[in-house]
Amino acid sequence: MSQDNLIDGKALSGIIREEIRVEAEKIKEERGRSPKLVAVIVGENPASQSYVRGKVRACDAAAFNSETIKLPDSTSEEALIEVVLKLNTDESVDGFIVQLPLPDHINSDNIIMAIDPKKDVDGFHPVNFGKMAQGLPAFLPATPFGIITMLERYGVETSGKQCVVLGRSNIVGTPISILMSRKAKVGNATVTLTHSRTKNLKEELRRADIIIAAIGIPNFVTEDMVKDGVVVIDVGINRVEDSSRKSGYKLVGDVDFEPVRNKASLITPVPGGVGPMTVCSLLWNTLLAAKGSIYK
Repeated sequence: MSQDNLIDGKALSGIIREEIRVEAEKIKEERGRSPKLVAVIVGENPASQSYVRGKVRACDAAAFNSETIKLPDSTSEEALIEVVLKLNTDESVDGFIVQLPLPDHINSDNIIMAIDPKKDVDGFHPVNFGKMAQGLPAFLPATPFGIITMLERYGVETSGKQCVVLGRSNIVGTPISILMSRKAKVGNATVTLTHSRTKNLKEELRRADIIIAAIGIPNFVTEDMVKDGVVVIDVGINRVEDSSRKSGYKLVGDVDFEPVRNKASLITPVPGGVGPMTVCSLLWNTLLAAKGSIYK
């Protein structure tokens, strides 16, 4: 296969952020303020902090207002819910996220349930999830939204294709399986949702025209598991030890990249693939919230 087969999420997200910036400036002219996204982060998780910093930079580039609320690891569930309820009623805030994972003493489901669906730009609330499942207007979960956008912008034909999703989380695997099967421009695929209990997983993957890997295991999908011409979307972000690097580690996906790339027609790299598109989708959802496109 050609080595010009990368789906460049970093480059694509830059193009889309510029489209968002133009829309954000129109909104500022119309109502006197830019769309505003707030991120709430609890504790000192380095990955979460890095992710939130990326969101702030993206907001700046897209002419958004942004705010980060940092809370100590000792924050109680009740105190976090109070912060959520305050943001629900703050008319200057169009959308907000509570960065996951949360400390063990806080029940994430309770926090998600407390978020007003109208401001749930992460798309995690059951109201948005349910509307998505029924094909109704909703804030789509950011990572699946980013994947759908990548497939559309790169002109990947999905109708009638065999799509295998690896992983069944509520954040990626389950929602992307729904989106890929729905009746839509990017959709109409025959979807198999695989997971740790799936038998004959290798055979399932080898049948796939499109693989969406979100299992959280470094280099899990190997060359012998895929067929020639497959489209591979690698959602995984895994740290593996690498003594040659200053940090002591490198980031790899759930796919053994170089060998699989040689067989794929299109593939996302890690980093620089799905990650930037997730942040981009968060901004797009916030833009939709500011415009009242989903909830009037």
